[in-house]
Amino acid sequence: MIYNVAGMVLALGVAAIAWRRSRSAGGFYDREVYGMDSATHRRYALVSLGFAAYFVGTYAARSPAAGIAGLALYALVAVLYAASFLAGARDRDE
Repeated sequence: MIYNVAGMVLALGVAAIAWRRSRSAGGFYDREVYGMDSATHRRYALVSLGFAAYFVGTYAARSPAAGIAGLALYALVAVLYAASFLAGARDRDE
């Protein structure tokens, strides 16, 4: 059951961050280099809300195995979203 709750909290947290980032213009590297425009952030927010609903459903169904599998899959989505901010600016000489 803890996996369902952890997944729900993680998914709602990422959804909130993605929604907040979708409301700002972002920097040059976010938009032009990495393609992280407001529509991309909104997509991540919607996917995260979908996973949050999944975790609520698995919690209500008392299915810890489904929670573990969902958390493993959602962890991949969350890492990909977080990695989109970690690349940083590249020097043109590199």
